[in-house]
Amino acid sequence: MELISEETARLLLALVVGAIIGIEREYSSKAAGFRTMILICVGSALFTIISMKIGAPDNEDRMAANILTGIGFLGAGVVFKEGFNVVGVTTAATIWVTAALGTAIGSGDYRLALEGTGVVILVLFLLEYIQNKITTFHEKRSYKIIFHKDQVKLEDLEKTLNAIELSHMKVNETKNTDELRITMEVAGSKKKIDLFNDYLMDLDTVKSFDSNAG
Repeated sequence: MELISEETARLLLALVVGAIIGIEREYSSKAAGFRTMILICVGSALFTIISMKIGAPDNEDRMAANILTGIGFLGAGVVFKEGFNVVGVTTAATIWVTAALGTAIGSGDYRLALEGTGVVILVLFLLEYIQNKITTFHEKRSYKIIFHKDQVKLEDLEKTLNAIELSHMKVNETKNTDELRITMEVAGSKKKIDLFNDYLMDLDTVKSFDSNAG
């Protein structure tokens, strides 16, 4: 008598794979973390197993195929707009690929599942360092700057951006009785972005500003 069934082994492997991916998401404080990734991977494996058991011989994927639809709704729930930026796309993609790994495990393709897990770990754990290095040389930021209306000289701001050699584009401009609000996109190296931030902090005409990474 087997101590553990084939189906139980698949669910346990799905739990381990989901946990590995979930650890990275939890460590990065993402919306979908440790338990979520485990449930996604185990759920996908379980649906695949059930689909293979109740599906006709030529229609074993009838339930498993609908995993994509459900995961699409789940992934959309973690993507949202923050200022001019869209955040959560990487987490949504991680949800999607975790479901794919669960499906592979549920179908019994352990080799494909383990190879896929290795690729995901490489991307999430190791390639983040390379991504951070890339943003050191080029990053995009969305600025919201509030000026004292009676003191503002926008031409000075334009000259400074050109002198620092930052590419820029004004997105919106609104005025009221005592202030001017400008939203703009700025792109360049981290060093140049820091110089621009220092300039804004020292500028008397600036009432306040904030920026978000693009």
